[in-house]
Amino acid sequence: MSTAASSGGALPRPRAARAAARRKRFDRLGDRALFGVCLLAAAIAALVIVAVIYQVVDGASPAISEFGLGFVTETTWQPNFDEFGAGSLIFGTLVSSFFALLIGGPLAIAIGLFLSLLAPRGVSSVISPLVEMLAAIPSVILGFWGLIVLAPFVRDHVEPTLHDTLGFIPIFGPPEATGLSVFTASLILTIMMIPIIASISRDLFLAVPRDVQDGASALGATRWEVVRGVVLPSTTSGIVAASLLGLGRALGEAIAVTQVIGAGSEIQASLFETGDTLAARIANQFPGALTELHIASLFYLGAILLVIGLITNLVAQWIGRRFGYQGAAVR
Repeated sequence: MSTAASSGGALPRPRAARAAARRKRFDRLGDRALFGVCLLAAAIAALVIVAVIYQVVDGASPAISEFGLGFVTETTWQPNFDEFGAGSLIFGTLVSSFFALLIGGPLAIAIGLFLSLLAPRGVSSVISPLVEMLAAIPSVILGFWGLIVLAPFVRDHVEPTLHDTLGFIPIFGPPEATGLSVFTASLILTIMMIPIIASISRDLFLAVPRDVQDGASALGATRWEVVRGVVLPSTTSGIVAASLLGLGRALGEAIAVTQVIGAGSEIQASLFETGDTLAARIANQFPGALTELHIASLFYLGAILLVIGLITNLVAQWIGRRFGYQGAAVR
């Protein structure tokens, strides 16, 4: 009886072992499948980037052979005479994006701090979707609003005020009669950058452990000291990455900028003068390019924009790592 019982009791054990072995095989298969899917996705992304770079450089090769690196500093752009240069366009791209980041970055981070740490839950639940909805507005609609509403307001109120108070600084020279200027384009880019940086910053601030913040408060730290000493050092690298995403939106924006920047062709010291950017010039002239050299020059502009984006990405990653290490050391 005991022998039968022992033999009967031992039967389920091999079945459990076989089931465990099957599960282990399925788990290994799942691991390999997950690895393969992720590897395929990464390879596709890399191939797309390589294909884009190859197409842009190949299209720009006639202009590169014709103008060389002098194309970067030359400011003349006369398609009728096959004279092309990207100097003024690079200047307009960097200046408009820089001032957009200068204005929009701190404002977006402040919005993120308010929504994550300062605002009541009901207020945050209402304002957060509204901020994110800014990113859903099409560029052409935002540019049209800038042309009809923002440019006249800037012309009549903002530019004269800045010129009267800060006119001794060359960048705040005489206001533009139409309100179409690099400054107006920077404001449009600021509006485009804010939802990206604010949304990511809010999520970063919410991810900071509450216990750490409460511990700092228990030691007598004020709300500002908690933000300055705990929240910001913990999220600096992420904030830099968020700012990079916003800057990428500003560098590559074409339609909205085209509508409000005024299409100037010279380098001007004043922000209130008209200008142009690399992306805007490509969007404006590529459909009606006159010659093969004109098309190649527009591809050359795209190649320069790719290089600027790459350099910005590398610098931002270096800054993020540096501040991340410092923040970790402080913690």
